[in-house]
Amino acid sequence: MSSNSIRILAGNSHPALAKLIAKRLGTDLANVTVSKYSNQETAVTIGESVRDEDVYIIQSGCGEINDHLMELLILINACKTASARRITAVLPCFPYARQDKKDKSRAPISAKLVANMLTVAGADHVITMDLHASQIQGFFDRPVDNLYGEPSVLRYIRENIPDWKNAIIVSPDAGGAKRATSIADHLDLDFALIHKERKKANEVSRMVLVGDVKEKVAILVDDMADTCGTLGLAAKTLMENGASAVYAIVIHGVLSGKALDVINNSMLTRVVVTNTIPHAEKKKLCPKLDTIDVSAVLAEAIRRTHNGESVSYLFGHATI
Repeated sequence: MSSNSIRILAGNSHPALAKLIAKRLGTDLANVTVSKYSNQETAVTIGESVRDEDVYIIQSGCGEINDHLMELLILINACKTASARRITAVLPCFPYARQDKKDKSRAPISAKLVANMLTVAGADHVITMDLHASQIQGFFDRPVDNLYGEPSVLRYIRENIPDWKNAIIVSPDAGGAKRATSIADHLDLDFALIHKERKKANEVSRMVLVGDVKEKVAILVDDMADTCGTLGLAAKTLMENGASAVYAIVIHGVLSGKALDVINNSMLTRVVVTNTIPHAEKKKLCPKLDTIDVSAVLAEAIRRTHNGESVSYLFGHATI
């Protein structure tokens, strides 16, 4: 007989985060085996009943993104055909989030395609964190809870950055100005902006600083760091303009390509990322990396969703 309890399932993208979330909820991960046939087809086996249960599938958009996305879709569909009462896809980092608009001729809007795929597979609800563009929520015909890392970032700044009251919040591009000004307002600090000119994607040619950072601790804030070329150049620009130290705080630390070399050789004092994407191995190679744990926020969102409580409390409060 069903108890309509929480069932936490995890794919292969971020098992460490899934275990932390399950531990905070006082439950175990469901018995799931995700493997590949010799022809690289993904095979999924759910080793226990999910009939009439409240199922949460945790899969982040990182690493081998296409394989992990396919795993998620098959897991959702397997739970749907196994008569789960409700299926929630928990995507700490939403895959293809940067392809959210038609910015040039014949460009695909891949984030919309991912939304369609999740819906067709059978997801009833989506929980994610710091979407690259908030309008991605509108790509779904299902409820989407876009959680914010901002409360956790604010707590980290207050507790871990010495002399933070003499700091200035800096956005490395115009697109992140809203995020940076929100953090600056909460901390009652000044705000600066860096304008960057790109030659091509992932390659910045020139940076111009708007604002005064002289003799201040500069805190760069962004939603995603991929190759970290922007952060490295931004740190150099800020130090050249008189900043006493430069920290970078990023929600999704993709850290691909030569990112670790860029960080190690840069003028950045520390680069802080959340664990929406696994980076335990990268921390061994880069002593400047630090982590904000967001498992508590995701676990609380799952608990509140299961109990039918409001999730909006989490938008402005850090969960311990």
